[in-house]
Amino acid sequence: METQICQIMKISIYSVILALFLISCEVSPQPINYGNEACEFCRMTIVDNQHASQLVNSNGKAYNFDAIECMINYTEENTETAYELYLINDFDNPGALIDAKTATYLTSPQISSPMGANLSGFASEKAAQQVKEKFKGELYNWESVNIKLSKVQQKNK
Repeated sequence: METQICQIMKISIYSVILALFLISCEVSPQPINYGNEACEFCRMTIVDNQHASQLVNSNGKAYNFDAIECMINYTEENTETAYELYLINDFDNPGALIDAKTATYLTSPQISSPMGANLSGFASEKAAQQVKEKFKGELYNWESVNIKLSKVQQKNK
């Protein structure tokens, strides 16, 4: 009888450990601790909840950045890791993370971002267009903003 109880206890313990492991590897956006976390790329403290960004790898590990351009530069320099989620703050909804690949981007000298690219992200093209009408600038999608930032980085080398 004791052997059966021990086996049941072992199975229960292993089940709990497995469940905890699976939960800890969940691929989902993670909260950014503004004012206390450092950017993975430039090491500056992340304080701006309109311009921060995040990568999440296949193990659920989040990498946080103080600006969209830091995230893009980080992925260019760290190609050995596969990222499941590319997330940015929605300029119109500070602190809310949205899909970077479907967002619309605006560069405007009238809207400062932490690293000086003056790059902001929006959940929709309509939202970006409305802000562009007020502040001027250029609109980009995910592919074109990556190309723009790659060219800027190459100039600075």
